Amino acid sequence: MAQLNPNFISHIEKELPPHLAMDEFIAICDLPLRKSIRINTLKISVPDFVQIMTQAGWILQPIPWCAEGFWIEGKDDVQLGNAIEHIQGLFYIQEASSMLPPTALFADGTQPQLVLDVASAPGSKTTQIAALMQNTGLLVANEYSASRVKVLHANVLRMGASNTALTHFDGRVFGEYLFESFDAILLDAPCGGEGTVRKDPLALKHWDIEDVTAIAETQKALIESAFLALKPGGTLVYSTCTLSQLENQHICQHLQQTYPDAVEFIPLTNLFTGAEKACTEQGFLHVWPQIFDSEGFFVAKIRKMTSVERIKKQPKLQKNFPFIHAGDKQQIELRQYFSDSFAIELPADDIIMLRDDEYWLFPAMFLPFIGKMRFQRIGLKLADVMKKGYKAKHEAIIALSSSASLGPRTVALSSSQAQDFLMGRDIATNSFTDGLQQQLANTAHGEMLVSYHNVVLGVVKHLGHRLKNNLPRELVRDKVNLSL
Repeated sequence: MAQLNPNFISHIEKELPPHLAMDEFIAICDLPLRKSIRINTLKISVPDFVQIMTQAGWILQPIPWCAEGFWIEGKDDVQLGNAIEHIQGLFYIQEASSMLPPTALFADGTQPQLVLDVASAPGSKTTQIAALMQNTGLLVANEYSASRVKVLHANVLRMGASNTALTHFDGRVFGEYLFESFDAILLDAPCGGEGTVRKDPLALKHWDIEDVTAIAETQKALIESAFLALKPGGTLVYSTCTLSQLENQHICQHLQQTYPDAVEFIPLTNLFTGAEKACTEQGFLHVWPQIFDSEGFFVAKIRKMTSVERIKKQPKLQKNFPFIHAGDKQQIELRQYFSDSFAIELPADDIIMLRDDEYWLFPAMFLPFIGKMRFQRIGLKLADVMKKGYKAKHEAIIALSSSASLGPRTVALSSSQAQDFLMGRDIATNSFTDGLQQQLANTAHGEMLVSYHNVVLGVVKHLGHRLKNNLPRELVRDKVNLSL
């Protein structure tokens, strides 16, 4: 049962819109959230996923504001995080309301090529943005917490997002270091979390107005910095999972007062059918839990009408960037290796870089950012240099493979074989059907791909009698649930 602090009730009752009832708000805070997922279109189409999982007994109800989002019914006993399809990145477990900010960011029909996600971890919105960008352009994903950067990175790799560069900074630095550099920015700000009480019944037990006003000062600094990092004509989405206007409307109004000639609020009234139920007079989405049977959320979309004065000079460029461009011969060899071994064609526009004995693939649009600030991870690690040739990295195979990669050197696994592979086990060739055994018998030994649901799972080494598992040790799972 949710523990609602009396001071919170007193405060929020004054802000509740007149068409909503306080008793309904209190009642829904005690109801569990509906399970929801977002299909990862970097790996599978929505119709294909729906068909597969419907056959597995999943009942999927579309989420109105996200074409890739679905509520799941009738699967209360299923541990979604252990499902094969989750481990291989076909879907992300994501609360429905949190799908709103990326949807709003891309709602005007434009396709921004330079995007910043200021507070990214654990990666639900980051990977949603990467999918909306179709892995093109550059997505800079920042996270202030060191431990959460690791989680962010793991989710980015699992979902096959290849156009990302990860940073680890206080979000207040971007206006200084990357002034007017981005076409679009998402600031899903750290907040009081008042909207999360259905997931965490103790979220409001110790609510204090002083905590709210304190975090609001941080939010003001973050939104100012994000606005400075935004190009003129670009759009900024500000969002929180909290309910108080002090952390929502007041933050947006603060930005407008700071830059009155440059800030335009873009109404979200028509973002999806029914959006008007949650819209404020300014066109912000203020989602109370009882409106859509979801978490509470706030979303505002802001356009930068004109350039603004730079507060600080551009910091000196950083020296000793640890990567160099790969030579022409190495680039040709690497592209040939991926093509011949895995039927993977490396993107023509992306840049192959070298660090020590590692080859990396950088998004082409990253190059102007070199030296402007320190990046934790850039693009994908492609391959290691070996005594004879190269050895492809799992993250590159996962991100760059597609249905076109499923050629003669790819073997489809059954559900039990896929389970074994993800648990780090080798696969005996005599465990396949006669037809696949014949295919393997006629296939040269060496590196191959294995797939499930026509999506690549990873690399094996064909040794004749068995397929040796090359899944990285840190990705081996103790438990994998079969969905079919």
